[in-house]
Amino acid sequence: MGQAKQATFGDAFQTSIMLVLVLYGVLLCDLTLKQLPLTQFGIVPRTKGGLLGIVFSPFLHASFRHLGANASSLVVLLTLLFWDRRYRPIETLTLVWLLSGVGTWLIGRAGSVHVGASAIIYGLVIYLITAGFWLRSWRSFFVALLVLLVYGPILYGVFPRNGPVSWEAHLSGACVGLLLAKWQHGK
Repeated sequence: MGQAKQATFGDAFQTSIMLVLVLYGVLLCDLTLKQLPLTQFGIVPRTKGGLLGIVFSPFLHASFRHLGANASSLVVLLTLLFWDRRYRPIETLTLVWLLSGVGTWLIGRAGSVHVGASAIIYGLVIYLITAGFWLRSWRSFFVALLVLLVYGPILYGVFPRNGPVSWEAHLSGACVGLLLAKWQHGK
């Protein structure tokens, strides 16, 4: 059986842009269908209906400003993820997406609706940093160092605070990223 072809940087960038454009398309639909706000399909912690949000919440954003805050980070992090097949990009993205949603559903503030892709961002930041050290290659080390330098400061967002920002999603994503990197690449 042949080895899967290594993605070029251009391929990885194009995949990332396409995924983020889907998020913009969903937001446009949401703003167009004002009678049926799609954000209601976010994660509502510890409710049966809130389980749907585990799948849908990363697609949903409260506004263009909210999506804009996530979009550039998603493009960069997804490009780095899809650029190197050793990161198992499809498996990693799927598991970060779903497991961080489960974590948010379990620990999120009751009565709130959690939407947005920031759990994925936090999951990928921690994943790329920790996997980069466990993979023991120069490329993965430089990716880890770059991600740490650029995105390291966001990690304060995992600490509890009041307000509309879902620190629970951030914490869930970060924990999933760490555990996934350890499971996939830890020795």
